[in-house]
Amino acid sequence: MTGVVALTAVLCLAQILTMLGVFAFPALLPTFFAEWHLSNTEAGWIAGIYFAGHSIAVPVLSSLTDRIDARRVYMVGAALAAVAAAGFAFFAEGFWSAMVFRLFAGMGLAGTYMPGLRALTDRCEGPGQTRAVAFYTACFSLATGLSFLMAGEVGRMFGWRAAFAVAAVATGLGLILVAVALSPLKPQQALVPTRLLDFRPVLRNRLAMGYILGYAAHIWELFGFRSWLVVFLVFALSFHDQGGWPSPTTVATIASLLAVATSIGGQELATRFGRRRVVSALMLASAVAAVGIGFTASLPYGWVVVLAVAYATLMHADSAALTTGTVLAAEPGRRGATLAMHSLCGFGAGFLGPLAIGVVLDLAGGTGSVFAWGLAFASLGVVVALGPLALFILGRK
Repeated sequence: MTGVVALTAVLCLAQILTMLGVFAFPALLPTFFAEWHLSNTEAGWIAGIYFAGHSIAVPVLSSLTDRIDARRVYMVGAALAAVAAAGFAFFAEGFWSAMVFRLFAGMGLAGTYMPGLRALTDRCEGPGQTRAVAFYTACFSLATGLSFLMAGEVGRMFGWRAAFAVAAVATGLGLILVAVALSPLKPQQALVPTRLLDFRPVLRNRLAMGYILGYAAHIWELFGFRSWLVVFLVFALSFHDQGGWPSPTTVATIASLLAVATSIGGQELATRFGRRRVVSALMLASAVAAVGIGFTASLPYGWVVVLAVAYATLMHADSAALTTGTVLAAEPGRRGATLAMHSLCGFGAGFLGPLAIGVVLDLAGGTGSVFAWGLAFASLGVVVALGPLALFILGRK
């Protein structure tokens, strides 16, 4: 397939299909609280283990794209994700079985998200590349939004097992799409050959590491908030009648859809006004919003919805700009290893974010306390504020 637009469209659609199960568990968390009698910490473990699985597998799978075609890695990852979603649908019975299937599902994401980005950048060079990267990374938000919507609606009508079964089928369709639409390609070779999993050249690339650590702070905040957003909105709704406002899963979907535009817009601003300057300003604004959002739970539900959507949208504005910065800073032939480190640090933080929220909630009074929610989300602000510091220290040539 030729043409940057067509290639980007194919990989964005495949990303959406393979990610329909990513936030299925957080979207249905109130159901699992009731059915499996989970503690907040246990729920945080299940939500976070998905991203831990990603972090375990991504160093190998993404680094392999420096040696073999990313298309092949993508198909293996999609197959694993489909099997894991099907296993959850038919065999998950509680905390430990859920942990196993979500762990392998996260490994499947490691074989699709960054390898998909590598497949895209290997097939489009020049002026259109940064914009293609921005659209691909912005589609992550679209995919997560549709994941919330699909899981919430299918789960409501047919039960949570059906939601995971739909995710398994969609992931299989994404695998077929990539296999058919992308032609095989030999990856670019490194100027100086290195061993697989040798990340020392990446660690010495200060410019890339600045963006990588900034991305880790961003993902800690993003996945921490996303994993607990539905439960937070259910708590906020308990203070009032819903009054015609959308359900919590629908709110999460709306926030994700709006985030697509802000992610692309943030990348355009970064290109025009300076990447480190724009990203740092956006991250600091997001940190300020995080400190206050949890304490708003007792406000009228409509206000909580508006503020939560505004915060969730703001936190995405730096996403594409950070990933594009890493891509541009990568050395020739080491793009796969650089993206592996980018994803390892980012999704490793994505594992810790949801878990940290659960621990803070348990220590501060549980999900029925406004004060506990305030402290839990404020902890996200502390972490994301470290991103600009990393960019300042490391993000200079």
